[in-house]
Amino acid sequence: MNHKIKNSQNISKNCLVCGIDNNFGLKTRFYETESNELIAVFKPIGEHQSYPNVTHGGISAAILDEVIGRAIMMTADSSTFGVTIELKVRYKKPVPLGVELKAIGRITRDSGRLFEGTGELYLPSGEVAVEAEGRYMKRRLDQITDAGFVDNEWFVPQGNLPQDISL
Repeated sequence: MNHKIKNSQNISKNCLVCGIDNNFGLKTRFYETESNELIAVFKPIGEHQSYPNVTHGGISAAILDEVIGRAIMMTADSSTFGVTIELKVRYKKPVPLGVELKAIGRITRDSGRLFEGTGELYLPSGEVAVEAEGRYMKRRLDQITDAGFVDNEWFVPQGNLPQDISL
């Protein structure tokens, strides 16, 4: 399936999921689609291994938690995050290391302070490897961190915005 991209989301320096300066991080990029879904693009490395050549299940859970929790930024504002209340993960297939992977998240219910969402982690073949659903509380960045983070560690990633992404 082809998704038209309308925007990218900010990343940070040290986050496990999106941090560009975290040597063990996923260095994920997040792209908002015209259909109000959020696509995460990342490549797990050897440090993310569980069984030989397989990404640890906790890494799969982390990427899905992030892509669902960040999806609220498309409808609230770019400074509103989802803080996880509950996350249910279903593992269907092993997730390989060393290849570009994509995850997609969306909001399924928004009731003010709380919201719910779902997401899937896709293999390069297009098969779903992991699914998740979660409940989150909305929090602005200024409720989670200090102004120094926003000023010094929260920024638009460099590079061109893709016109579309296929899953």
